[in-house]
Amino acid sequence: MNHAGMKQSMSRVAHCIDNGPMEGFWGILKRERYYGYKFTDREKLIQAISNYIAYYNNGRLQRRLSVMTPMQFHDHYLKAA
Repeated sequence: MNHAGMKQSMSRVAHCIDNGPMEGFWGILKRERYYGYKFTDREKLIQAISNYIAYYNNGRLQRRLSVMTPMQFHDHYLKAA
């Protein structure tokens, strides 16, 4: 696989459900930062994705995480452990 420039899937063999959270994330990213925007070059698209990932992890509150960002929830979890 490496000689072809490919990476192995993150999911376990015969467990397609493992990929669900990532598929959900990419759906949110496309809905919130891709559809309706026009990117004129690859670098601007890469920068938009990078900025969105930083926002998603550190600024986007999520109800399923007790109205915290993913990083706040992670820190809260570590303190409780």
